[in-house]
Amino acid sequence: MSRKDSRNTKGRIVNAAWELFYEQGYDDTTIDDIVERSETSKGSFYHYFESKDALLSTLSVLFDNKYEELQQTLDPEMSCFDKLMFLNRELFKMIENSVPIELLARLFSSQLITVGERHLLDQSRGYYRLLRRLIIEGQNRGEIRTDFSVNEIVKAYALCERGIMYDWCICGGNYSLYQYSSTILPTLFRSFTVQPES
Repeated sequence: MSRKDSRNTKGRIVNAAWELFYEQGYDDTTIDDIVERSETSKGSFYHYFESKDALLSTLSVLFDNKYEELQQTLDPEMSCFDKLMFLNRELFKMIENSVPIELLARLFSSQLITVGERHLLDQSRGYYRLLRRLIIEGQNRGEIRTDFSVNEIVKAYALCERGIMYDWCICGGNYSLYQYSSTILPTLFRSFTVQPES
């Protein structure tokens, strides 16, 4: 099986699983349901995942796929700041509308007890690569401060996003994730932008 075919198979399993988790809940979704929806096989499922619980770690893959899809729609003329705020708003809208809050909470709790590599912090993820590219672009255009390193700014941005999602989880989703983030994240992140001299 080629690398592309294997990515497609794994991607179909991941996408099918998360659709089903949203539609019928995590506990009521079986591996058979996932195999049927993804039009794959149990052998393929167990090739990539040792159990249904192992799929919780793929939520970050879902986020990365959304960022990859969104970056194709970015207007090159937008400022780096506006691109980041657009990406955040659209990702959080997707999370609010298609990721069950209890699964997002499980993802965070699993990362707290994980020994070794924590996939949310994996710097090779598409998420971090895109953030680094946008911050570098912003610094080169004179829009983002250069007295902080690219990695420091990326870490601060990712920390803000995770913090907002975590708060949304512990508050039981009693407010709109993307609307709140659309207000608070620009305020928090603006300190990294170059302000025009008055």
